[in-house]
Amino acid sequence: MSTDVKKVAFLTAGGLAPCLSSALGYLIERYHETAPEVEQIAYINGYAGLLKGDFLTVTADVRKQSAVLQDFGGSPIGNSRVKLTNIEDCLKRGLITDGQNPLQVAAEQLTRDGVDVLHTIGGDDTNTAAADLASFLKSNNYQLTVVGLPKTIDNDVYPIRQSLGAWTAAEQGALFFENVVSENNANPRMLIVHEVMGRNCGWLTAETARLYRQRLETMTFLPEIGLGRERRDIHGIYLPEMTFEIAAEAERLRHTMVQQDCVNLFISEGAGIATILEEMTSRGKQVPRDAFGHPRLDKVNPGQWFGQRFAEMLGAEKTLVQKSGYFARSAPANKRDRKLIQHCAHLAVDFALKRESGVIGEDEEGNAAEPSLIAFDRIKGGKPFDPNQSWFQDLLRDIGQAV
Repeated sequence: MSTDVKKVAFLTAGGLAPCLSSALGYLIERYHETAPEVEQIAYINGYAGLLKGDFLTVTADVRKQSAVLQDFGGSPIGNSRVKLTNIEDCLKRGLITDGQNPLQVAAEQLTRDGVDVLHTIGGDDTNTAAADLASFLKSNNYQLTVVGLPKTIDNDVYPIRQSLGAWTAAEQGALFFENVVSENNANPRMLIVHEVMGRNCGWLTAETARLYRQRLETMTFLPEIGLGRERRDIHGIYLPEMTFEIAAEAERLRHTMVQQDCVNLFISEGAGIATILEEMTSRGKQVPRDAFGHPRLDKVNPGQWFGQRFAEMLGAEKTLVQKSGYFARSAPANKRDRKLIQHCAHLAVDFALKRESGVIGEDEEGNAAEPSLIAFDRIKGGKPFDPNQSWFQDLLRDIGQAV
């Protein structure tokens, strides 16, 4: 393919998702197939590596063996949560010196490295940062093409129907709980809280619950000796998009605790977060936040908060709060995700070689049947899950929860 692109760079940023290693592999593969003369580098640890000028060279041997990357989770080139417009945070991290603008530092580094195309693999924060960078460079007469791939297990990026790695994360979360639920017979009156990632969007929690119950359908039980399905089922699901009263839910679940000697709950980490944060501030506690201003949910611990309140109301003798997030998000992509990742990565290279910028994804507001190039200014986070979808309403009815 004839192109004026001489050098491309890759970076992964934000939290992990089961698509980063796979997407990197498919990008390398596509360039090797269609434009082998193009140099390839990968910035180490996302935007942090870009600011410091730390990168790996994609050698001929790596290009030939890029399929190996499909077998691993995580990101071989590393991630970080760095916001290029957050000067204070970049200064605190030692990524810039006093008086420097991170956007300008990044722009000058890309110029020194001779990068024509930057591929970003990340969520809405990563890709909007890339758009800011491209805009800054353009205003300074440097034509950088930026093509992003949408990564977030929350599946909450507008207007993208399915973000890369989310299917795998849900599948892994279901597998995780299949083992954890066996703890229900480790103690009488056991409460198990499965906290699933999802700051503003309950899609991952809902999909994980759906896949877990599908797994239950394939199992053979022996209730005569205490191995019944009911003890392993889900008894309550709580998402950020749902309104519910804990007291009313506890009243419903008391019957389950009496009958099954256990209660199993799926809770999205963003469920009830406004109430939790309000309670923290009213007690004079400072809410820990990341570089993007988001509350640090790993420090806030929503699952623990829910567990304590339900335990009191249900008279649980023991409460077990288990988080599947790190287990799920660090898995290698499954076959379904790989197919979507490959398609998007190949399109990303094709558009990059034509010097067209944007994010590759299935556009819900256009033709969602096929991935396409979506303008950066249409990309934003916070897309909610619709709990009124029939499949989710049916799931709630099946477990006896009010719809």
